[in-house]
Amino acid sequence: MHAAICFIGAGNMAQSLIGGLIASGYDKNKICAADPTAEQRNLITERFGIHCYSDNAEAIAKSDIVVLAVKPQILESVTKAISEVVTEKQPLIISVAAGIRSSAINGWLSGNSAIVRSMPNTPALIQTGATGLFANQHVSDEQRSQAEHIMRAAGLTVWVDEEQQLDAVTALSGSGPAYYFLFMEAMEQAGKQLGLDEKTAHLLTLQTALGAAKMVLESHQDCETLRNNVTSPNGTTESAIQSFESDNLRNIVAKAMQAANDRAIELADELGGKN
Repeated sequence: MHAAICFIGAGNMAQSLIGGLIASGYDKNKICAADPTAEQRNLITERFGIHCYSDNAEAIAKSDIVVLAVKPQILESVTKAISEVVTEKQPLIISVAAGIRSSAINGWLSGNSAIVRSMPNTPALIQTGATGLFANQHVSDEQRSQAEHIMRAAGLTVWVDEEQQLDAVTALSGSGPAYYFLFMEAMEQAGKQLGLDEKTAHLLTLQTALGAAKMVLESHQDCETLRNNVTSPNGTTESAIQSFESDNLRNIVAKAMQAANDRAIELADELGGKN
């Protein structure tokens, strides 16, 4: 039997999760949402056939699981406003708000809430996301399973044992899609500089990225082995790889991800305090 879920905030991420859950067979009668905008509520109701409330507390009172899907900047005010009903109902809380630590959320709520903090990335919007999950000490094994089931509706999930590891998740998969977009931009531009027309450079870049990712996903070999397999001695690929290595590509990537990790920590302090 499915637990009752409510989504506080009915934006893109909430819609992705709702759509994924329904597509996987979750009972839509066990899903509701709350949003302050009438237009958004009507859209959700028409698209998914679920009830959408204007009152967050009313939605929570009917639910066993609450997904906080609002912007990080307003999470504090939203959680403080619902703290009384959360204390009474004691639902599982799943936060998809980037950068806000579970201890901050817990402090704004009842003080002993079961909280799972998640770090999804933008491909979750098309059910191909990668999400890091962390559970605080109040989360039961059953609730961990429920949280994982919900977030798997948007793609792959992984658990981390320490919340600070979510900063690394943010640096890797949270911000990662933009790194690939940048690399693909650079490949397209270089292809045009080598004489290809814009459409050809674009299509070849996209299909090459898709094919490379698919090979890794479907192969039992690691990335290094697959790279070596296509790098013939004294060939074209080897020339390109040697150029990357001489320009310290690995160090460039490591430095960029460290910057993202450090900024994630700063944002958590700014938005939620040093909890």
